[in-house]
Amino acid sequence: MWGILRQKVVAGGGSPLVRIRPAVSALRSYSSAAKEMTVRDALNSALDEEMSADPKVFLMGEEVGEYQGAYKITKGLLDKYGPDRVLDTPITEAGFTGIGVGAAYYGLKPVVEFMTFNFSMQAIDHIINSAAKSNYMSAGQINVPIVFRGPNGAAAGVGAQHSHCYAAWYSSCPGLKVLTPYSSEDARGLLKAAIRDPDPVVFLENELLYGESFPVSAEVLDSSFCLPIGKAKIEREGKDVTITAFSKMVGFSLKAADILAKEGISAEVINLRSIRPLDRATINASVRKTNRLVTVEEGFPQHGIGAEICTSVVEESFGYLDAPVERISGADVPMPYAANLERLAVPQVEDIVRAAKRACYRSMPMAAAA
Repeated sequence: MWGILRQKVVAGGGSPLVRIRPAVSALRSYSSAAKEMTVRDALNSALDEEMSADPKVFLMGEEVGEYQGAYKITKGLLDKYGPDRVLDTPITEAGFTGIGVGAAYYGLKPVVEFMTFNFSMQAIDHIINSAAKSNYMSAGQINVPIVFRGPNGAAAGVGAQHSHCYAAWYSSCPGLKVLTPYSSEDARGLLKAAIRDPDPVVFLENELLYGESFPVSAEVLDSSFCLPIGKAKIEREGKDVTITAFSKMVGFSLKAADILAKEGISAEVINLRSIRPLDRATINASVRKTNRLVTVEEGFPQHGIGAEICTSVVEESFGYLDAPVERISGADVPMPYAANLERLAVPQVEDIVRAAKRACYRSMPMAAAA
């Protein structure tokens, strides 16, 4: 990184604080998909292509270089780009995050990896007070083009201190953009958009999705591919109930929709992709069509993403609702370590199915059953 700083790599030789125009992008789909790619490879290829295209992009974090990344997301990048652009850091999140923010002030484009977003708590002052607020506090004179990325939310058997979902935490802060990829298409297109964006982006991945494969089209594999920030994707169209989800819960919601279809309920599944900004227009348009809403998330229920979506729908589409909104979330407890309790603490496919049935008045309410 210091080698890059010495070179003062600034496009056109101008001030490094000039706002960098984000790449123009378009919403894509799985059309003409010809091959499959894991989420891990999608993230790796996006990093590789953006580093190749822009010498100001560099990576830093614990084990991102010599070890190839704790989850092998950065595999091969140290050999290709060298230690000036792939920096192994000490175990000091506050230290290397602060260095990354300072480099972004200078006009570079750091991608900071947290081994888990639980560890980002060590660096939250830099993320919120330094990165998120600087553009506003400088009256637009300072841009902070930095990406904070890593696994977020529950994995498996790692306990409360490694299982927290931070989507609601970071999405409550003005100045940040918060992205939550589900598929390989999401991972490639959204990470590219995040790196090209002139503002700080929190990029929340899921450890359990890294090894999953998804179909990708030639369009998605093109190096110019990029998804728009702030735009959700309708993964499955339906007419009876809207289900909103992000990250791993999109897959659970699609499985629930398959089960519901066998019982005559047509569910529309929305992959939020972007938590901040939130695509309220797509959500409300869907609710106005289906007249019912189920929100799904892994995080805690109080002040969650589902609560924000509920508020948006009540404010903008209340007259279209034919049933109370159903909100599915993680349990309001720190994540248990025991496998049986852990399963009870996070939403399952059957929870989504039951909620959708309640919204469609296809099952007896729990209070009535009691």
